[in-house]
Amino acid sequence: MSADAKLVVVPPAPAPAPWPRWLRRGRMELVACAVIALGLAMMLQPIALVLYTWSFATILFGTAMFIVVSKFPD
Repeated sequence: MSADAKLVVVPPAPAPAPWPRWLRRGRMELVACAVIALGLAMMLQPIALVLYTWSFATILFGTAMFIVVSKFPD
């Protein structure tokens, strides 16, 4: 080492606050997939028009939920 070299000590970053167990990625991704599957079932059923009407909004909500939840910690 040269005489001008200095040792720089970087303190460790603080640990992130733990997330609640129900907000973990694995469980919430399953919920988002279930919402998407529910929307598909609503779209493919031949019985109630109101279910078909809300099916696209349900699929859209499940997809947006999956995108957001995929950023959660494990």
